[in-house]
Amino acid sequence: MNLPAHRLNRFARHIVLPEVGGAGQVALAGAHIALIGCGGIGSPALQYLAAAGVGGLTLIDDDVVEESNLQRQTIFTPADIGRGKAEAAAQWVARFDGAITVRAIATRITRDNAADLLAGATCVLDGCDNFATRLAVSDACVALGLPLTSAALGRFQGQVANFAGHLPEEPCYRCFVGDAFDAEDCDSCAADGVLGAVVGMVGSMAAMQALRIALAGRATLGDPQWGKLQLLDALAPSLRTLSIAKDPACKACGSTRS
Repeated sequence: MNLPAHRLNRFARHIVLPEVGGAGQVALAGAHIALIGCGGIGSPALQYLAAAGVGGLTLIDDDVVEESNLQRQTIFTPADIGRGKAEAAAQWVARFDGAITVRAIATRITRDNAADLLAGATCVLDGCDNFATRLAVSDACVALGLPLTSAALGRFQGQVANFAGHLPEEPCYRCFVGDAFDAEDCDSCAADGVLGAVVGMVGSMAAMQALRIALAGRATLGDPQWGKLQLLDALAPSLRTLSIAKDPACKACGSTRS
């Protein structure tokens, strides 16, 4: 694939980076990232994935835009209230860069449909708001051999990690949280609150980690950081890293998986 002149100009600041270069920009143009959730994390992540020139985006979200979302979900405006988030997000992408192939899926991703919805992606970025969905997405990624960027937040804290449980020595998201969270209930921004700027920080960090994956093999942004959980405390502020080990007994990626 060769980039036309106007695309070379658009991404000139990427191309001059030795860690990206022309080959890396071509890799991004050929990448397809599935984004789970177009809300708090998904909104800023989507902006930076699109700005980076990721050529294909699948946006999965069954929620609608509410007025309270506007405090942090920066791709939406008051005119979008009541509209489906996936559709509104896809239209934002189309306005921003018509060269990106974007698909909106206004469906809740579950164990039953995750494999079909994620098939064909280069990687998956999950910014959803409940453990049941996160585990369904993670298990599907392991089964499909897809790397996963997982991001979560609350109040003034956030966490982001890349997982590759399909690889023999690398953990999956289930290795991190275990089986106890296969449930719909979890803390929510509505109950606990969240500072909008923190959402932007976590979403941007998630986009950066997904771009590491998309550039693997064609360019490098360094170690893909499999199983390295980045913990952000925006109040301090501070960032620390925890290493997550592969669980041999994990029912998704362990040696005893079915």
